[in-house]
Amino acid sequence: MTNLDIIIERSLAIRKRYHELELTHHGSEWTVEEDALAFLTDAALVGRHTMSQQHRWPKANTDEELEHKLGESIWWLVVLANRMGIDPKEALDNFLTKTENLVK
Repeated sequence: MTNLDIIIERSLAIRKRYHELELTHHGSEWTVEEDALAFLTDAALVGRHTMSQQHRWPKANTDEELEHKLGESIWWLVVLANRMGIDPKEALDNFLTKTENLVK
């Protein structure tokens, strides 16, 4: 098992636990669309924290917050890919191969 396989496995286990909490608190699991919206919210915060880190936004920000949101965004991408039946490793490999060929 590769490191990426372990990351995917851990990511999906965490998402499963969140689904259990959603059922407890709201009576239903979040939809794929709700997961996508949560990802977009966190991705936007990556942008805001990056601006702050680069002294282009007047907020005291820590690298810890930025690192957390970067990690969370990667986690969301793994979760979303899984929920939509897309292998994240294959998607990444296909993207890299296509892009490498474009920039040759």
